[in-house]
Amino acid sequence: IVLAAGQGKRMHSKVQKQFLEIQGYPVLYYSLRCFQESPLIQDIILVTGEESISYCKEEIVQKYGFTKVSAVIPGGKERYDSVWMGLKAVKDDLPKEATEGIVFIHDGARPMVSEDILERCFQDAQKYNACVAAVPVKDTIKIADENGFAETTPRRDRVWQVQTPQTFSFGLIYDAYAQLAEQKDTLAGKGIKITDDAMVVETFTDHQVKLTEGSYRNLKVTTPEDLPLAEKYLHS
Repeated sequence: IVLAAGQGKRMHSKVQKQFLEIQGYPVLYYSLRCFQESPLIQDIILVTGEESISYCKEEIVQKYGFTKVSAVIPGGKERYDSVWMGLKAVKDDLPKEATEGIVFIHDGARPMVSEDILERCFQDAQKYNACVAAVPVKDTIKIADENGFAETTPRRDRVWQVQTPQTFSFGLIYDAYAQLAEQKDTLAGKGIKITDDAMVVETFTDHQVKLTEGSYRNLKVTTPEDLPLAEKYLHS
């Protein structure tokens, strides 16, 4: 499941971040190409904004020959809504064997995902049923109080920066998201904000999520300064 429904407000651009160009190709192209070329992947569900469906079908999927893209579907208001739409599309529209396998959930704004990352995530998902690409932080992290003062300093060797893909046995992540769909209003009322797929598993199951080696180059294009860095990585 490749997510490309974000608005990218922090990019300060009229063009959504996943459609900005790097070296003549949209950001989204690079992650789709990686999944297209990977022997691990059988089908790709692309989740995007309602207004972008035709563009994605014609100017990305058809134009670049991404034959593994089985469906281009509309996402939801929040990231977790879009993931849920993608999971339901897998269950409803793909052959049954898809629901008995492994699902990768990836942000389309991460163009530097690689086959090495996919292989490590696939192996850990088979072994542990749940894993996320991640890297140890390089800087000291401070936990702030409500007034912006440093409150605690966690051990740096225990702090990881989470990336995508986040990879799961399909049954585990589908059941966790089904519970989220029923209880998201309750969570919102408690001020709990779901920020990634691992958090859904952590919240609604007792299953542990393995941190799998990602890459410091596997950046997410979020702000304007990310574009030249991504271009430098892709060029090299």
